[in-house]
Formats: sequence, structure tokens, C-alpha cells
Amino acid sequence: MKYTRLTKEQLNELHKEFINFLATQSITADEWENLKKNKPELAETELDVFSDLIWEGALSAAQYLEHISSNQMHLFSLNETEMHVIGIKINNDKDITTTEGYNWLRENLMNDAVEFLQAKKAYGDDKNMDKFKLIQQGAVITKGDLFKYFDKLIN
Repeated sequence: MKYTRLTKEQLNELHKEFINFLATQSITADEWENLKKNKPELAETELDVFSDLIWEGALSAAQYLEHISSNQMHLFSLNETEMHVIGIKINNDKDITTTEGYNWLRENLMNDAVEFLQAKKAYGDDKNMDKFKLIQQGAVITKGDLFKYFDKLIN
């Protein structure tokens, strides 16, 4: 398995897609129930293959990631050959994961306690794995509104 298995909730959300996936494998509903009961290791393999397919599609389509912690924000634009990151660090006791802290940041962007950093990094051998590792560290796929806002602000 290349990525991680989808959670039970994610699999439930993708129920129709999973049925289509099984159909492409020529596995009927009855055969699937039989697999789960009598060959659980084979059923697990099918879940893993399906999970990897879903991850591969989501990661290929992802254009922006965000990772926000109490005093840092990392905003990623995922280009074809490299990722561009904007980093924002807050050097005080404000927690930007709260409404109050985020509002403080918006109103104090030029405060000495706010540091902006930018970098570009080429992908390794596997672009989607690079994206996946960021997600494993807490990043989420977004539409890029924050990245675009800060990119316009500092560039």
C-alpha cells in the first residue's frame, strides 16, 4: 500500500465509487460479502488498492495545502514542478487557530511579531508522495484562498 487506507467514514462517503471499483474487478455484491467473510485478507487488499486509487486522484488534483498551528501558518501552492510555500510565524502568545488570534493576525500583519518567509522546493521522485507527507503532518487540501491572499500581499 502506497498511502494509507481510507477511514471507515471516508469509505462510507465513497460507497458508490467503491461499488464501481468492485464492478471493474468483476466482483458482485454477493462475492464481496463472501470475500469479507471467507477471505478477509483479500478483502483488505481490495480496500487498500481502492484507497490508493482515491488518494492518487485527490493528490493529483490538489493545487493548494494549508497547515496551520497555534503560532505558524504554512501555505502551499502545488505547481507542476515545484511547491511554493509561504510561511507566517507569530512571535507572541496569540493562537491563530482561534478566531481572536486570527483576527489579531489580520489586523497586525505589519507588526514586528509577524514574520513572513517564502520558499520554493522541487518535488522529489514522487510528487504525490511529497504532498501526502505534508498531509500526514497535518496539512489539508484547500482552494488556496489564504495562499492567494498572502501571495498578493507580500509579492
